[in-house]
Amino acid sequence: MSGAVAYWHQTYSLFNLGIGLSALIAGLPIFILLFLLGVMKKQAWFAGVCGLGAALLLAILGYGMPVKAAISAAAYGGAFGLFPICWIIFWAIALFRVTVETGKFEIIRDSIGHVTSDTRMQALLVAFCFGAFLEGAAGFGTPVAVAAAMLTGLGFRAFDAAPICLLANTVPVAFGALGTPVFTIAGTTGLPLDKLSWAIALLCSPAALILPVYLLIAVGGFAAMSGVWVPALTAGFAFAAIQLIVSSWIGPQLSSILAALASIAALIVVLKLRPSNIAASDNPGQIAFSRRCGICASDVDPAGLPHSKYSFGQILCAWMPYILLVVCVLLWGFGPVERILNRGSITFQWPWLHDVALRMPPITSAPAPYHALFSFNFLPAAGTACMAATFLAAIFLKVSPLRFMGLLAAVLQQLALPIATVVVVLGIGFLMNYCGATATLGLAFASTKSLFPFFSPFLGLLGVFLTGSDTSSNALFGSLQLITALRLGLDPVLMAAANAAGGVMGKMISVQTIAVAAAATRLSVADQASLFRFTLKHSILLGLFLGGLVVFYSYGLRI
Repeated sequence: MSGAVAYWHQTYSLFNLGIGLSALIAGLPIFILLFLLGVMKKQAWFAGVCGLGAALLLAILGYGMPVKAAISAAAYGGAFGLFPICWIIFWAIALFRVTVETGKFEIIRDSIGHVTSDTRMQALLVAFCFGAFLEGAAGFGTPVAVAAAMLTGLGFRAFDAAPICLLANTVPVAFGALGTPVFTIAGTTGLPLDKLSWAIALLCSPAALILPVYLLIAVGGFAAMSGVWVPALTAGFAFAAIQLIVSSWIGPQLSSILAALASIAALIVVLKLRPSNIAASDNPGQIAFSRRCGICASDVDPAGLPHSKYSFGQILCAWMPYILLVVCVLLWGFGPVERILNRGSITFQWPWLHDVALRMPPITSAPAPYHALFSFNFLPAAGTACMAATFLAAIFLKVSPLRFMGLLAAVLQQLALPIATVVVVLGIGFLMNYCGATATLGLAFASTKSLFPFFSPFLGLLGVFLTGSDTSSNALFGSLQLITALRLGLDPVLMAAANAAGGVMGKMISVQTIAVAAAATRLSVADQASLFRFTLKHSILLGLFLGGLVVFYSYGLRI
């Protein structure tokens, strides 16, 4: 035991009110956070600070947690938010900015936009495939902003480009920003990272398989699928298969990146094998989809788009930063290299918190100390691999040291408030775990019994809807899913994975994501409201799909 705080026994019933009313009180920090975000439209960092203040009062006055331990628990969560979570986010965005500042991203965009003249395939290539790649590499709203801007540049109406990108930016989110959401839920629950990665992929891959078809039908109706069933299903199958393989054999860092690259390659191969001289006017599916997106079919070149103005060498050079990223992440995960890097890791007991709290029945079978160990594994961290790729990319693209330092300063300025938000939200999550509030909520949710697996993804969906982040949602509800699963005798890995997978379906309706899409396409306030109504129904439908899948895995097929 560390620090001067004596052992303190957790309690899960507040003021002798029973578990139902206790759960309502225990959820106050979350309710305040969600109310300020969703109803009052306050900035995320402000809502987070208010939620953290409420969590501190709840822990100290409601649960009787020692003041020093409560502050330490919040600081523990904030430290985990800074490293490894924000460490990954910072370098992922920095790598993206290197490609933008050197003009290489324009070449990347051009290389994708000139593959096909079929507007439906352009939508899949840009929004689903390339958007998934950006989500895996950078995340943080980048895919929606970039892909929406690209589609409007290709002639799509702003109001149609935005929902296409919001629908597409779902399944890759679970493994976004080099697997940040998976690292977060592993850290907050203590569950094995490899098992979580595999379980999340088992839930997301079926959705990925159908998403290209679902996207085209949602935007253009069933008529839009005329003649493109094979390429759409191919894109979905390639993504789903590689996501499963990578999440199982490599880990969460490259799941979305490699799945997206496989989907791009598979779709391009299928498109190259199709006849290229079919006029758009002869394809009713393309006519329906083009009209829906404000593109006149007669304006489309029947022989396909002109060749890119860039050579193969220029295109390869433009993609090199992300090629280096893949190489670095794979190298960091290679056994001998990983063992060498791990030698520099430091693990220590978090002061005034480690083994201070005693977890009590029925959460545990017997009183047990609640550990608080912080691992500073700088060298083997995924963010460090991304840092190495960023430095190598800057060298390869001949970015001067002064310009590179200015770029990093700009990224830090850009991420200042988002980093603060992540730190505060994780502080709330850790504090609620250590004071016992999460356990109280878990016991309440356990009362749903056999219905809980169906509703478990909607907890994640709700969290992302109002926080805009699967990472934040996992920090808030990950331990709640774990405790409820243990209480009901369900697979805790599957229930935690359901939170991450369900969260991705809340991404398309989150206030922050819609704001990003609106900014990228210059949507009016009225159009933003219409956009929310459009995505809401699809968020619920896909959430129901995931709920059914979790029920199947829980009772029909044990992981």
